[in-house]
Amino acid sequence: MSAIIPPKPRVPTGGKLRIAIVAAKFNQEYTDALVENAVQEIDTFSENARIDLVRVPGAFEIPVICKALIEEEKPDCIIALGCIIRGGTGHADLVATSVTEALMKLALEKTIPIIHEVLLVEDKKQAYARCIGKQLNRGREAARSALDLSLIHI
Repeated sequence: MSAIIPPKPRVPTGGKLRIAIVAAKFNQEYTDALVENAVQEIDTFSENARIDLVRVPGAFEIPVICKALIEEEKPDCIIALGCIIRGGTGHADLVATSVTEALMKLALEKTIPIIHEVLLVEDKKQAYARCIGKQLNRGREAARSALDLSLIHI
C-alpha cells in the first residue's frame, strides 16, 4: 500500500459535479471516518460538487447499490467506502474479493469511475491508520481520485 498522499487534485470548473458515496455501516467507527474525510476533501477542493451519500449494511451490499445509482442517478463518479477487518476465518477475503471483482466489472460495463476504497485490513491498528489517521487516510485519497477523474470526460 502506498504511503504517499496524492497531490491536490485539479478541479473541474464547469457545471455541477455529481459524486455518489456508497459506504458500509459495518465497522462504523472506521467507515464514518472514511466518509467524513472524503466529504471534507471534496468540499475543500470543489465548490461545485454535489455529494449523494448512501449507507448500506456491509461491504457486500456496496456493488448492487452502485449499480442502481449508476442506472438511476447517473453520477459523474462513485466512491465506494468500507472497512473489512480480517478475522479467524476466510470470510473477509471472500467478501473483499467479491466486492472488488463486482466493482471493477460494473465500472467497465457502465463506463463510470468507481473509486474502490473498500479496505481489507489485518487488524484495528491498520484500520485506524487508513481510516482515521492523518497520513494514510484513504477517505481523502478517494476524494482526490474522484475529483481528478471527473476531469476526464468519458
